[in-house]
Amino acid sequence: MVRLRSILLFLLLFKSFGSIIAEEEDQIEQFSEALLLRPLPDRKVLAHFHFESKVPPTRTHGSHHHLFPKSIYQLVHKFRVREMELSFTQGRWNYARWGGHDPISSRNAKPPGVELWATFDVPQHQVDASWRNLTHALSGLFCASINFLESSTAYSSPQWSFKSFATNIRYGTLPREAVCTENLTPWLKLLPCRDKAGLSALMDRPSIYRGFYHSQRLHLVSNEFDLAAASSGMVLEQTLTVVLQPVTLGSGMTSSVAIQQPSWSLSSLFGRKVSGRCVLSNASNVYVQLEPDLVSELKTISETQQQSDVENLIAQAWSDTSFEMSESAVRVIQEANGFQKESSLLYEFSLENFSDSKPFDLEFRWKRPVTWSSQLAPLQARRFLMGSGNERGAIAISLKSVGRSEYAKSSVNEEGRCSLRVDLFQVVPWYVKVYYHTLKVFLDERLHSLADVVERTNVSPSEDKVSPGLMEIALRLPCDVHSVILTLEFDKGFLHIDEYPPDANQGFDIPSALIRFPEIKTKMHLFEDKSACKSPILSKLQEESPVLWYTEVLLVPLTTPDFSMPYNVITITCTVFALYFGSLLNALRRRVEEEERLLKSKAAMPSGPIGVLLSKLSAKLRGKPLEPPPPSSSSKVSYKLILRVILVAGIAAAWQYFYG
Repeated sequence: MVRLRSILLFLLLFKSFGSIIAEEEDQIEQFSEALLLRPLPDRKVLAHFHFESKVPPTRTHGSHHHLFPKSIYQLVHKFRVREMELSFTQGRWNYARWGGHDPISSRNAKPPGVELWATFDVPQHQVDASWRNLTHALSGLFCASINFLESSTAYSSPQWSFKSFATNIRYGTLPREAVCTENLTPWLKLLPCRDKAGLSALMDRPSIYRGFYHSQRLHLVSNEFDLAAASSGMVLEQTLTVVLQPVTLGSGMTSSVAIQQPSWSLSSLFGRKVSGRCVLSNASNVYVQLEPDLVSELKTISETQQQSDVENLIAQAWSDTSFEMSESAVRVIQEANGFQKESSLLYEFSLENFSDSKPFDLEFRWKRPVTWSSQLAPLQARRFLMGSGNERGAIAISLKSVGRSEYAKSSVNEEGRCSLRVDLFQVVPWYVKVYYHTLKVFLDERLHSLADVVERTNVSPSEDKVSPGLMEIALRLPCDVHSVILTLEFDKGFLHIDEYPPDANQGFDIPSALIRFPEIKTKMHLFEDKSACKSPILSKLQEESPVLWYTEVLLVPLTTPDFSMPYNVITITCTVFALYFGSLLNALRRRVEEEERLLKSKAAMPSGPIGVLLSKLSAKLRGKPLEPPPPSSSSKVSYKLILRVILVAGIAAAWQYFYG
């Protein structure tokens, strides 16, 4: 009996000790790193770096941190930031070739330049001041021109485009901001290992910036000020998405049907190898993703070679007949079949057993030509300008269907009709005066009434030199629509000469518009796996998010003054003044009597023995005595000089009177 009691007491203590350890694990800082590689149909490779840092709330963990960046923690508490997203992007995401209906493109495909939006936990009248202070702090932290977003003409207040009915949100963008290594270095300093160890060591600057697309993103979620609910602290997510052209490792042979995909490795993409994981990270993994259409194509090739079993493809992925990988995957994660015919595959590689003596250099080698296509958004968007001249014009947004029948199941109304919800968010500068009452919607090239298509709108007209124009519009479109065109007319305003940028003749940018499909969600349906929940990148891929599409940046030419005219005026004015003051000083400084005496002395002096002899000889031949030279006519010259000075002074006075 005593022994049984001791056993029960031991089990109870062990259980309580285990619960205490679990609670302590939840109350400690966590950091993870991951890299996802995906072959693209156009012979390129997508590399997506994902870093996540978590810190418990301050009231339980304190304000001292070991892994979480202190600069971000101070920003959150000083400006009471609830959520923030900042992105630096170079290039434009190719939705037609790289995909538009997957979690990577929906979350990480950003507009060119800098994009920033943030929500604050402050009263409404303090939001603008918090926004201005935040932009200045981020500008100094990331060595960028984010402080230009402090002006009321550079940011707006959307209602439902980013957060549903958020009142304390501000949004701003700088389309012309140049992205360089000066922005990447501060971003890397937020990581515990920086770029010295782990996956971040692959970020070789020349390799990254010669890519076709590069976007570094920082997303912060904070529950520090939420006292009612159980606070989870702060979560900082840092992602770097790069599209690279690999150096061909294979022969690169061609076929009459397809072109051989280029083989690649980590060293060929980034010029470096991974010498192990970051010692401060809880998880450090590399994933290779095969898209659903690629898996379907590989299955077709396997069936032609009497390997129709998909499990064979999964079990022997690194020695498949179409491709091979130099390392064996720790596990293969298969996506559950949704409405798609095939599912994607994820091959996971761990960096636990790699070090400086044994670096990790994954090589992906194709054996035969393979063609496939990426998953597309339900509608492909384009935006362009119409009209000519420097007075007025129009903005047109075109949406074209991709012909995917599975998107038709998105929404069915009470009458049994299928419809598709599309949200449009657009910000225009104040000098582009948009007339929102001129909005026209064409469905399949036929004009429709706005009441039949538009569900709700949020329009904020621009105010000169005060605020930009904002338009949020929700459209309800039939599922069988093939093309949608929206047009808006605008007038071009005039700027003060001090408001023109240095390259004003290049044109003025209208930021990218955001097309959102709120009823069409994208996520990866992975099989239930407890180990998958431990990977933050897999957890992020399994979160639902609406499909997003950023349009092009428009370049609007405005009436531009002749900036060389001030230079010409300054030049001719300085020339006139130089002539005037030069002649005036010459007349004032000249001594007439001394000049006359000097001229007489020079004339009295013989020019030389030969000249004197010639003068005497000439006088004898003429029978006249030798005469001295006539006096100088300096008095006449002085009168002419005075008249010239008076004339120049009169011209200068008249010039200043009429043009001064």
